[in-house]
Amino acid sequence: MQILVTGSAGFIGFHLCAKLLSEGHQVIGVDNLNTYYDPQLKLARLAELGIKGIHQDEEPLTRVDSGLFTFIKADIEDDRLWDLLKNEFEITSLIHLAAQAGVRYSLENPKAYIKSNIEGFLNVLEFCRHQSITELIYASSSSVYGLNSSQPFSETEVCNQPISLYAATKRSNELMAYTYHHLFGIRSIGLRFFTVYGPWGRPDMAPFIFTKSAFDKTEIKVFNQGNQERDFTYIDDIVAGITQVFDRKDKILSADVCNIGQGKPVGLGDFISQIEKSTGIELTKNYVEAQPGDVQVTYADTDYLRIKFSYIPKVKLEEGIDKFVKWYVKYYND
Repeated sequence: MQILVTGSAGFIGFHLCAKLLSEGHQVIGVDNLNTYYDPQLKLARLAELGIKGIHQDEEPLTRVDSGLFTFIKADIEDDRLWDLLKNEFEITSLIHLAAQAGVRYSLENPKAYIKSNIEGFLNVLEFCRHQSITELIYASSSSVYGLNSSQPFSETEVCNQPISLYAATKRSNELMAYTYHHLFGIRSIGLRFFTVYGPWGRPDMAPFIFTKSAFDKTEIKVFNQGNQERDFTYIDDIVAGITQVFDRKDKILSADVCNIGQGKPVGLGDFISQIEKSTGIELTKNYVEAQPGDVQVTYADTDYLRIKFSYIPKVKLEEGIDKFVKWYVKYYND
């Protein structure tokens, strides 16, 4: 079995590749190592997977092999990547995690989202179509719920009010996947991730920002005057959910979507308090207005994933933040 994982140097992709490799799978990872956040963190993740000596400015389609893992530096919107994959590998499964992430960055650089999240996803679907890959697992986002006021968020809700371009592209992916199921029989499932955190996490997300501010003794911005709640989900629970779906791909029967979260929203104030407890440092807070594109509450109804794929998140916030802070201290002190 050859499993293609796009976004393999990203936060979730890295952890997923590590899990798949530990189970003896052959993994082909693709990532463009862009500079949306520090590429050195992405390179360090790859080094953990055995890929060393590669640089952020490598030529497109640079390939490095290490045991069961093959890494290819490339943009998913680059047609040459898909020709290479078609000609040199016999890929049997595809887990698509690559995307231009971030709600706030979509206000500054919208074209990056269209290229990666729309054009790139079209290439993924076309590859599945022409290589006879009948099941596709891909990353969607809780952001698709937008202005939906029903709590908790359920997959049965109509999601037609995205309030960021990032969310709009993710909802577009779900609609594109439906079209390719209808036309070509590709069965798929879009996993709507809810605020993933943990070791090796993204520097643009709250756990990283607040922890860094604690140790650097700098002020944090508390958006919407602190009146926000997020369904924080630990990375191990996310990877467990993805692999549970992957191991039971036969249960993907159409073009489906599915929440994957903790199922317990946490107030921003309580989250900050946990960061302070885990670091032992009181944060200096600047309460400001909400950012454009931010939703006030995310809250996952996880019944569907639990019933169909036996998903049960296990890591509580206190444990997860402690593990993240310990990783942060070790990574930046070693």
